[in-house]
Amino acid sequence: MSMALKQVFNKDRTFRPKRKFEPGTQRFELHKKAQASLNAGLDLKLAVQLPHGEDLNDWVAVHVVDFFNRINLIYGTISDSCTDQTCPVMSGGPKYEYRWADEHKYKKPTALSAPKYMSLLMDWIEVQINNENIFPTNVGTPFPKTFMQVAKKILSRLFRVFVHVYIHHFDRVSQMGAEAHVNTCYKHFYYFVTEFNLTDHKELEPLKEMTSRMCH
Repeated sequence: MSMALKQVFNKDRTFRPKRKFEPGTQRFELHKKAQASLNAGLDLKLAVQLPHGEDLNDWVAVHVVDFFNRINLIYGTISDSCTDQTCPVMSGGPKYEYRWADEHKYKKPTALSAPKYMSLLMDWIEVQINNENIFPTNVGTPFPKTFMQVAKKILSRLFRVFVHVYIHHFDRVSQMGAEAHVNTCYKHFYYFVTEFNLTDHKELEPLKEMTSRMCH
């Protein structure tokens, strides 16, 4: 890792505090297991597979929080070059534009600048993962029936961050020596969402060519 990159990642330039797993909980143990697989250099395709005897909801919850933390950090590293002026529309090249909608202020899909979209997205995800009714942290508390639906929505929207970063800001990523790190994080994310069918294929379209070179 380059010195410039080390400085960036040491600063931990996320927009908000990381969601941590409480030591001693099942989720913390699963998080440690997932990290150990990655640190051991296990093939990413194998690393994402559900460990024997573990609950799929727990495994997905751990990864959703982890991807949120990592992707938030990746966007934080290029956010100084992603402004209302440089990116007046949240897009992935000329063919793909992402509009924001939520249950509150933006009832209808609304065109926003990329930084505004990202800020709303990270706030929205943070609310979801800190909601005990959606992401229960107590052992024995069941996940709601809608959990996978929410997880899919979070992961689909996080994928759009990769699309925007790769298509509009990859020169900045390369300049900082972060290319290998971002590529590894992307591959890990891609293998995970495809292993458990957590993102619609149409969402994956903008990076299809790059993905086929990188992941197949």
